[in-house]
Amino acid sequence: MKKAFVAAAALIALPVMAQAQSPSAGFYIGAEGGLNWLLNTNIGGLGIQPQTGWAAGGVIGYDFVGPRVELEGVYRQNSANGNFNINGNNFTTNSRNINQVGVLANLLYDFAPGAVITPYIGAGAGIGFVDGIDSFGNSTSLSSTVFAYQGIIGLGWNVDTNFRVNLDGRYYGTTNPNTSFGSWSNNNFSLMLGLQVKFGAPAAAAPPPPPPVQAPSFMVFFDWDRSNLSQQALSTIQQAADAYKSKGSARITATGHTDTSGPANYNMALSLRRANAVKDALVRDGVPATAISVVGKGETDLLVPTGDGVREPQNRRVVIVLQ
Repeated sequence: MKKAFVAAAALIALPVMAQAQSPSAGFYIGAEGGLNWLLNTNIGGLGIQPQTGWAAGGVIGYDFVGPRVELEGVYRQNSANGNFNINGNNFTTNSRNINQVGVLANLLYDFAPGAVITPYIGAGAGIGFVDGIDSFGNSTSLSSTVFAYQGIIGLGWNVDTNFRVNLDGRYYGTTNPNTSFGSWSNNNFSLMLGLQVKFGAPAAAAPPPPPPVQAPSFMVFFDWDRSNLSQQALSTIQQAADAYKSKGSARITATGHTDTSGPANYNMALSLRRANAVKDALVRDGVPATAISVVGKGETDLLVPTGDGVREPQNRRVVIVLQ
């Protein structure tokens, strides 16, 4: 018993490992199997000494992400010899199988449902069916119906959102089965390995799309009612030309703008003169004329929104965009 408590404490204290995908509630089914040890017992003076046996079964359950409930059916089989004493002489009976089936409702709890490795505990109760023995000493298959119960402690490996592998140890017991020779105590320890498949788990979220690549752009400003280039403007245009050369192959668009002072048709022509002035400077700096397009926007598409007739310096510009 002390060893069992130490093992339980060790499992619960295990560090939480790398996080799996976000868990979600849902139904699951599973299959399981492993080893079963039926403890020595006594039937009407006949000592029963079981050998290591096996167990196999399946579950259907619902995961609430943390708590789980499930219906489980497990078949167990152990071979056993019987020993008895008559007038001081020991006799051994032939080996025979002891078969039992348990159908139990289990309640379990995962301590770290979002982790790759999660410790869990559980308990179950239900109905059991165990081989009996008739008055002639013959086995009667699963003829004894008893109350069954169990305790579970284990580790779950969340492979992904749909698949889980469990390794657990459990105590399985029943009320005493009755035979023609008397009742006997039924106590088992099992080591079980299981695989579960969850339905309805969400698919992994698609990665977000990459942010749009912004085309390199440069901005050149002009004096009021002018299309000539300042020294600062020429320096900016040189930077645009160098960026073009570094790309090796690109298109350049030079879009001219004006402020809202002056007539609209005059401003449209002025924006084109400014765009062409920038194009000519780019050509002088080594950009092919065929790679440059000019656009005039006039007093539309203002950088700084203003009313009509306003001389706003930031609206008097040409925007150079490399694509």
